Amino acid sequence: MLETSPESPAPVRVVSEALKEYVDRLGAIWIEGEISEINERTGMAFMRLRDTSVDMSLSVMCHRTVLASVSPLPQNARVVILAKVSFYTKNGTLTLSAREIRQVGIGELLARLEHLKQLLASEGLFAQELKKSLPLLPNRVGLICGRNSAAEKDVVENARRRWPAVQFEIREVAVQGSAAVIEVSAALRELEANEDVDVIIITRGGGSFEDLLPFSDEGLVRLAASCATPIVSAIGHEQDAPLLDLVADLRASTPTDAAKMVVPDIAAEIAAIEQLMARAYRRLANFVNTEIDRLTSLLGRPVLRDPSILITSRAEIIQNLRDRSHRSTSHAVNVASETLIHTLARLRTLSPQSTLDRGYAVVHRGDGSVARDSQDFSVGDGLKVRLAKGSLGAKVSEIISE
Repeated sequence: MLETSPESPAPVRVVSEALKEYVDRLGAIWIEGEISEINERTGMAFMRLRDTSVDMSLSVMCHRTVLASVSPLPQNARVVILAKVSFYTKNGTLTLSAREIRQVGIGELLARLEHLKQLLASEGLFAQELKKSLPLLPNRVGLICGRNSAAEKDVVENARRRWPAVQFEIREVAVQGSAAVIEVSAALRELEANEDVDVIIITRGGGSFEDLLPFSDEGLVRLAASCATPIVSAIGHEQDAPLLDLVADLRASTPTDAAKMVVPDIAAEIAAIEQLMARAYRRLANFVNTEIDRLTSLLGRPVLRDPSILITSRAEIIQNLRDRSHRSTSHAVNVASETLIHTLARLRTLSPQSTLDRGYAVVHRGDGSVARDSQDFSVGDGLKVRLAKGSLGAKVSEIISE
């Protein structure tokens, strides 16, 4: 470790040699990337090894024999390189010297994608509860597509055919190759930051497995998962399944299908509104007719035709009650009268007066008590004789025994 200070700085030569010593200790390393450029010269080949997820590349050189072992390499081929890092102290440059080059095959890429898919799934990035609903009528639709692509025309034309007033915020980017991930990610960040954009469509037409690889890039997938704006993925055809489809809020099988998902059909919406209006009119008309029938029924009742019937009907009831009360009272009086007459007749029959009226008399002693035995009197005692009419005073002149 170099010890330096402002008073005791290290010379360039010493720093260069220290860097060379440190780099030499690194040894040979395996590097993965995408070959974006190859220049072959006499005995040597110079390449640019690019990282598709970021705008970064390294310069790699090798003998033509090393390159010939994997030639011919297709455009934007993904490779792994065993290289030795060298630092040249004379001009301060860093060089990667390739010792072995291996092209990454489809099978290995599929295995890596499957591993990445399982990793992202374990983190919950594909969970259904994270999916956001699309707005019924977006204010502005963000569209990420290729430059002058058929996918762009399909989305725009079909969306405007369904809803003519729809507005687009279009970002044309590279949708395959080494720059695809960087440009798509930048466009996605820009549209996500735009508050007027309510939904984002990421689309491109069909292509080979390698052409669609940028849409399975881990960085792009994680960026899409972090977006608050709903994302519709329309990559390739029905059979294509990049990882972006799994993290998107909605997957469309084609760009045309994406347009149908994002905006409603104005003709269908107008028809639905007309149906709702017709249903509302029928409901309201039925309600009004029901209330009219109810009012008509109420108006047809006698009490509403002649409100005084409330009084007259009660008057009749009261009169009937009065008549019944009068008849009941009269009957009770008549029965009582007859009972009294009969009682009086029996009373008269049993009365002493009746006995007197038949010629009998009642004899009272001087103290007013009724005489019942002649032995209770003496000659000369005073008597009072009560007749049917009037009374007589008398004296006992003779006592006669039976």
